[in-house]
Amino acid sequence: MKIKELIIVSIAFLALCNPTFGKDDKEEMRFIVDKGLNTAILQSKRMAKSLLEQKDLLPRTIGKQGTFVTSNEKAWTSGFFPGVLWYLYEANGDASLKVYAEDYTKRVEKQQFTTSNHDVGFILYCSYGNGWRLTGNEEYKKVMLQGAQSLSTRFNPTTGCIKSWDRKTWQYPVIIDNMMNLELLLWASKNSEHSKFGSIARSHADVTMKNHFRPDYSCYHVVSYDTITGKPDQKGTYQGYADDSDWSRGQGWALYGYVMMYRETKQKEYLDHAIHVAKFIMSHPQMPDDKVPYWDFDDPDIPNTPRDASAAAVIASALIELSQYTKGRFSKECLSVAETQLKTLSSPEYLAEPGTNCNFILKHSVGNKPKKKEVDVPLTYADYYYVEALLRYKKSILKDKISVETKK
Repeated sequence: MKIKELIIVSIAFLALCNPTFGKDDKEEMRFIVDKGLNTAILQSKRMAKSLLEQKDLLPRTIGKQGTFVTSNEKAWTSGFFPGVLWYLYEANGDASLKVYAEDYTKRVEKQQFTTSNHDVGFILYCSYGNGWRLTGNEEYKKVMLQGAQSLSTRFNPTTGCIKSWDRKTWQYPVIIDNMMNLELLLWASKNSEHSKFGSIARSHADVTMKNHFRPDYSCYHVVSYDTITGKPDQKGTYQGYADDSDWSRGQGWALYGYVMMYRETKQKEYLDHAIHVAKFIMSHPQMPDDKVPYWDFDDPDIPNTPRDASAAAVIASALIELSQYTKGRFSKECLSVAETQLKTLSSPEYLAEPGTNCNFILKHSVGNKPKKKEVDVPLTYADYYYVEALLRYKKSILKDKISVETKK
């Protein structure tokens, strides 16, 4: 590590360990945000360099033996690392980050033709979407429009929503994660002559709002539909503790999804729903004081069960945005919780020291605990939403100047 980089990161770590460091809350948060972004840049540059010559690979996690685990472009996680690189280029303006971002974005190009699952939204919007936003590259636009067309083929007018998986366990499974894929469709509706994309996204959000949520605004992970009647025929989980439990990242997907729906449509019912979901999450009796959730709020082994940094990152990013659409005490609470999450995630407990953690940014996330897969490990999507949350805070709350202006 260069001496200058070492000094920056070392000072930032000392700041987190010393509560008197900084003159006020705003300066403390600015220090934390900049420290997190600086660490992310160091880690991500190392990561990008390590796979530069292996053009079919993208980072995913760390295996049980501490080994670096990659994926090909077909994995649902493949678009997150390119997205991290684009965000860091936006924050820093370093030309090498742009070169890396372009390289890793190109690796997922073939996914524009994927019709076998809903993850094309995750894969393309995080990578090509951020690339388009920052460069205005028309080739990126073409890929995204084709991706939206591919995703739209999974919509069934009878159920009114997009099918997530082709699995025999369920007739027509729709998972709460699917809310995140709607951003690609809404973008496509605004950037093409095809209004059907927006109609599909709104239909999916409406049906999900009706059928995925319980009276307290917690949500199921999976709802399967009868394709003849269009009504739910099964509700359960694939990644949570139990069918009726509150899987933490799932609650985060729900919150983020409806905040995004409000941003893109300005329909008040989506904002109202996001507020209800946020209140459920923030007031949950099993939410720790540091605001990094246990992997499932209903795991009976709490507190002796893993936390999930990825859930905290998703929730923090959504709450920062939601605080901008609301007023008064609730808005302040959203921001306060998000700030606590960023402080915790930026502490030595969760933020990796440069050169460690196989060059992932965050530690301690949970992929699928019931299947004993990716438990208490770094995950590429945790890094993505953490960096997104830092950048959102820097732009929206601190009002700091960003190095690269949005082109689109």
